[in-house]
Amino acid sequence: MAATKQKLIIVESPAKARTISKFLGKGYKVEASQGHVCDLPKSQIGVDVDNDFALKYITIRGRGDILTRIRKEAKNASQIYLATDPDREGEAISWHLSQVLGMDIEKPCRIEFHEVTKKAIQQALKSPRPIDIGRVDAQQARRVLDRLVGYKISPLLWAKVKKGLSAGRVQSVATRMVVMREQDIEDFIPEEYWEITATGSCAGGKGRKQHFNLRLASIGGQKAVISSAAEAEEAVRLMKAASFTVANVKNGEKRKLPAAPFTTSSLQQEASRKLGFTTAKTMQVVQQLYEGVDLENEGTQGIVSYIRTDSVRISDEALASLRAYIPERFGAEYLPETPNEYKGRKNAQDAHEAIRPTDVNRTPEKIKASLTREQYNLYRLIYNRFVASQMMPALYETQTVEITGGDVSLRFYGEHKRFAGFTSIYEEGTDEEVTSSETTLPTLKEGDVITVENVESQQHFTQPPSRYTEASLVRALEEKGIGRPSTYAPTITTIIARGYVSREKKRLYPTELGRMVTSMMEEYFADIVDTEFTADLETKLDNVEDGKTDWKQILREFYPPFARTLEVAEQQIEKVEVKDEPSDTPCDKCGAMMVYKMGRFGKFLACPNFPDCRNTKPILNYIAAPCPDCGARLMEKTSRKNRKFYGCENYPECSFVSWEMPVPEKCPQCGSYMIEKRNRKGEVWHICTNETCRCRMEVKQDDTEAEDE
Repeated sequence: MAATKQKLIIVESPAKARTISKFLGKGYKVEASQGHVCDLPKSQIGVDVDNDFALKYITIRGRGDILTRIRKEAKNASQIYLATDPDREGEAISWHLSQVLGMDIEKPCRIEFHEVTKKAIQQALKSPRPIDIGRVDAQQARRVLDRLVGYKISPLLWAKVKKGLSAGRVQSVATRMVVMREQDIEDFIPEEYWEITATGSCAGGKGRKQHFNLRLASIGGQKAVISSAAEAEEAVRLMKAASFTVANVKNGEKRKLPAAPFTTSSLQQEASRKLGFTTAKTMQVVQQLYEGVDLENEGTQGIVSYIRTDSVRISDEALASLRAYIPERFGAEYLPETPNEYKGRKNAQDAHEAIRPTDVNRTPEKIKASLTREQYNLYRLIYNRFVASQMMPALYETQTVEITGGDVSLRFYGEHKRFAGFTSIYEEGTDEEVTSSETTLPTLKEGDVITVENVESQQHFTQPPSRYTEASLVRALEEKGIGRPSTYAPTITTIIARGYVSREKKRLYPTELGRMVTSMMEEYFADIVDTEFTADLETKLDNVEDGKTDWKQILREFYPPFARTLEVAEQQIEKVEVKDEPSDTPCDKCGAMMVYKMGRFGKFLACPNFPDCRNTKPILNYIAAPCPDCGARLMEKTSRKNRKFYGCENYPECSFVSWEMPVPEKCPQCGSYMIEKRNRKGEVWHICTNETCRCRMEVKQDDTEAEDE
């Protein structure tokens, strides 16, 4: 008796294949393509610009064995389902697979699911569809545009600047944004201003005095703008000489609304603020949560929905489940009468849901034991944000009090949380420090006499715009409509790896190389680095997906002027000499002072006499603390998973390592070595490593350090 043929499901990742295999019976076989199987060749441009942009696709090196295995399984399968990711990239992978396997793309062979759960997979199998050629063409148009820009401009940079450089359609814009922000900082002229504050008090109930903070509001009926020491001194004199009474009390109410559930961009921003994750780290960890983790008593489960999305929408089923959960968990008063609705940003594709837990009853605490620390922290962030998005607003009582005396008017503003609402589980972070105005509200009425004491003046200067963090750069790219959810992390990773941008204490700085390349791009390829031009291309790609525009028409409009510009640039750009940054390290072999070079794994030291001397060295970063075990120097190192740690220079003779940075000071209580830790508020603590001691000391930072952070 012949064996019953299985149905073949092809996904992208082996992890997802393993998860799905556990959901389905023996009638299914799940294989992984491990991403793209076909692409344009690396060794040549692969786009025939003289033949209406005909494309040359080849099998990606290393994918031959994978394709052989998939072909074998497909030959024996009763049905083939292409189940790659539900986006343009995934659609293109399915299309390539269909070409390789000789499938009819107009027949229902494509299944799409937005979470890796048993129910979602079973529902997807009930409603296969043909391949969406609009999505495929949009991806092809993007791929060709990026290939033309990269393969045409990069050799020019190699010839005119230095080898190893690259230009990309989105990365060039991102680099320019970092360069422009640095230019704004350098051009900024600070303006002096003074803040005048005081402490007010008056009699309260039961003979107790009420104290509250006051701020100078106006002098002589005009808003107080104090811009010099002399003006500040006069304002202080007037305040000390006046007798004050309450002129007006205004009580009100403020509602603070919850944020929408996460998109890819907002998740990357919040994970950076609250967890200190880079964009690449966020996507690495959330991919694991999406593809499936082994849960105790549940088996392998995908615990979050699809992770590359710009939509804030959630499904009716997920919404109903969440609205049933909130009153059960928090109480009926925390559930809005009607669901909270959120408006997505302009040009959002809205093809997917927001990022959310696949089961709201699977709380972070329930599955904590099955997750790594990073997985747990990120899942808790996603879970809490999702739950909070459908809760009642937080309610605050507000009070604004105007206090007058002579020509001087002072103001008190305060707010007091009356109902926690969604803030009982989640509050959104910010890129900059925000001073809270939440306080106890005084009981005041018009005519009350106010005693004003502790009048102080503080000099300030207006501050330049902040340098981008990865989070704020992602937000800026999204707001300008540049790139898509899947491009943010690789774009930032690329511009740092190429040496165009450096990351120091979470802030992004342009390098001299980044400035030089940006200047060249602005002069000769203004359209490529123009944010509006790049955003307009994204809109055109959306039109291709929707079937409104022929994908090759975009290329026909783009390439001729681009080619003319390229020809002019090749003739006019002069060779630029980029001098290597010298170090203070002599070469072991020839004695020359080594220089810093940028390689695929970051900076390293190289002999300037190359090729006669080919000596290279890694850059060793030593810290101030000695090794607790042997007293030698400690070095900052990087693990295979790109995680920073600290180890002894005498390794392997001394095996001391620490994930946290040791500090030179010993514990004042037990003499053990201490480590430095920074909490989410940015506070720095030195903590004893002796488990029976665990002495903690807060480290006060000076203003410069605090500002850099």
